[in-house]
Amino acid sequence: MHFTEYDTRLAAYARIIDDEGRVLLTWFVGNATDPACWSMPGGGVEYDESVQQAVVREVFEETGYTVDLGEPLDVHAFTAPSSRRGRRPYKSVRIVFAATVTGGSLGTTEVGGTTAYARWIPLVDVPSLSPRADIVDVALGL
Repeated sequence: MHFTEYDTRLAAYARIIDDEGRVLLTWFVGNATDPACWSMPGGGVEYDESVQQAVVREVFEETGYTVDLGEPLDVHAFTAPSSRRGRRPYKSVRIVFAATVTGGSLGTTEVGGTTAYARWIPLVDVPSLSPRADIVDVALGL
């Protein structure tokens, strides 16, 4: 299928693991098509920003932390027969970056956004978290 025949969503996420073996996760509040669940800090790349700018912005909005980005860890894509916004086929491309907290304090900064809160979760507890978005499993190799 030619790229003009489907919609694409580009998103970027941060995998942030601290020295205590905890990962920073966010609670997505859900919407009409996606249920509330645990997720990685990150989200959609705006038209006028780079992928790197997007993940830094999203992490700050959803967690209150400023970060330094490391290397991309994974690129994950999937397709669906239609998007939530229309009837055209849909492709999602998600890039996960390593990141390190450099400042700020825990707490969402975005008003009216899709994240209720962020929490440090021990890595050993993540496999039992439910519900969780598949991007958590992608980012952590579960």
